[in-house]
Amino acid sequence: MIDVINLQRKIKLETVIYKKFVKELSDSVDEAKDQTFSVAFVSDDRMWKLNWSFRGKDSTTDVLSFPQDAGPHDQPDFLGDIVISADQAQKQAKENKLTLEIEIKQLILHGLLHLCGYDHETDKGEMNKRELALRKKLKIN
Repeated sequence: MIDVINLQRKIKLETVIYKKFVKELSDSVDEAKDQTFSVAFVSDDRMWKLNWSFRGKDSTTDVLSFPQDAGPHDQPDFLGDIVISADQAQKQAKENKLTLEIEIKQLILHGLLHLCGYDHETDKGEMNKRELALRKKLKIN
């Protein structure tokens, strides 16, 4: 089961939309098939704290991914957690002339690719290429 949790109150979100999407998404990403992960929506303030605590960055961000570390007590089919700032998603949706729903779906996809081991900061465009192809396939572009 893939959990989608809304931990913020400022922006109204219909989590049922994203629960359906993450099921479709996990079936579309080979590395995520038969795997689970969680998605949590948070406030900008909470995202800033997470970005500071885990990345040492004194700013907010739109999405963070926390891959499940391998260890003796880990769930073998759990990829990790995706955290999305609802505030940043709303701001970027306006900037990118997208609906909030499409922006959030793109952020979930981006986060999932990170959970699957992709890293746009170190690869040679592989993650971006894969993300754009999946956006087209899932009709979230």
